[in-house]
Amino acid sequence: METLHPRIRFLWIARGALAAVVLGVVLTAIDQWQFTVPFPAVGGIVTLGLVIGVGYALRRYQVWQFELQDDALYLERGVVTVVETAVPFVRVQHVDTQFGPLERALGLSSVVVYTAGSRNADVRIPGLTPDRARTLQNTLRELAVESEADDAV
Repeated sequence: METLHPRIRFLWIARGALAAVVLGVVLTAIDQWQFTVPFPAVGGIVTLGLVIGVGYALRRYQVWQFELQDDALYLERGVVTVVETAVPFVRVQHVDTQFGPLERALGLSSVVVYTAGSRNADVRIPGLTPDRARTLQNTLRELAVESEADDAV
């Protein structure tokens, strides 16, 4: 099984920290608007949010894995609910490489695999270096084309 690049932890921690700060701003606004929220309570809630966000990001990184096998792409992820996904190559429609501004700043990319079907018809593998993402994209595309030829009648 292959793991994600360690820098993805910084992105996930930053998102958790941003959520904790937004929660603090909302609680402060509520304090100014109608209800009295003691400042130490706001600080405690924000601190708790930061601790939970950092812990969640670190655990998420530990459990996120993927593997290319003979017939499918296998993924394992999830902190509270563990999700194991198998994407048969014959179901792959197309594969994209994506990277937002924060991912670019960290030197990371994501591979998105779009599959046939209507429910959760895409799978995203975050936290890859751009070179690894392009290599994985090309490999998945080749395996999808090969499996399509093998599946033909």
